[in-house]
Amino acid sequence: MTYRPQGQRGLVAAALLVGLLATLAARSAHAQGMFVGYWDPIFDEDVDERIPGPSANDYAGLPISEAARERADAWDPSLLTVPEHQCIPHPATYGWRGVGGLRIWEDRDPETQELKEVETQIAWQAQHRHIYVSEPPPHPPEYAPHTYQGFSVGHFEGDAFVVHTDQLKIGWIRRNGLPLTDRATYDEHWFRHGNLLTHVMVVSDPVYLTEPLVKTNGFRYSPNGVMIAYTCRPQIEIPRPRGEITHHLPGQNAYRDEFAITHHIPIEAARGGAQTALPEYEDYMKTLPPNPPGPKSAAK
Repeated sequence: MTYRPQGQRGLVAAALLVGLLATLAARSAHAQGMFVGYWDPIFDEDVDERIPGPSANDYAGLPISEAARERADAWDPSLLTVPEHQCIPHPATYGWRGVGGLRIWEDRDPETQELKEVETQIAWQAQHRHIYVSEPPPHPPEYAPHTYQGFSVGHFEGDAFVVHTDQLKIGWIRRNGLPLTDRATYDEHWFRHGNLLTHVMVVSDPVYLTEPLVKTNGFRYSPNGVMIAYTCRPQIEIPRPRGEITHHLPGQNAYRDEFAITHHIPIEAARGGAQTALPEYEDYMKTLPPNPPGPKSAAK
């Protein structure tokens, strides 16, 4: 048995403690830096909705209110050709589900290396977010201007990055007119597994959603990723009288049921609602009356 003087024992203990702290610090630094880099979206989960876009009047599986349903019925796809609407970026509540590469980087104090912010940039429409981590600025008052990216504060829970966002402008939950109000809030959890990034989003809106909407998005790490500038210049694509905005008046959307009839889905199911996302709703659909014939039916 080797005898060590008390002083030497103290040095050994101190060295072990320093090593332990260094290990913990390294783990912490790894957790807080694990998302930095370029990421390419993975579309195999719901490619039709996220690239070509969803069909008009397809609200199935979404916990929307009657107010949201009526608002979406008034929407017309050709609204996107109006110059004032051509360069609107995706709001934070939808940006991660759009197309375009994702870049994530950190802003740290140059002296203490404390993480101040996490920033993200999505190529499509140059969506740039600031996510405050330590010492966030005072929350803007409700009367302050809302933005498409909102006011975001994040923190780490283990290896997961958790973000809460509010102060959002009016936006959308699906690219077929389903809206969100400026009272919506947005919660996210980011998880990394090797070269894969899983993004879980939870959107709440007291007006247009009857319960929180949960969606997931996948990304793959891109070691040689690039982020190009996005320049949008509005153009007159369809000549219209000055001030005309394409729309459908209440009850006059002749294409309201076209999606359901074309795809042999009960009209009631295509109209959405929280119940349409439940497994047991499949049995309920068997009790619904058949759709009327024809490619479309006039709204009642």
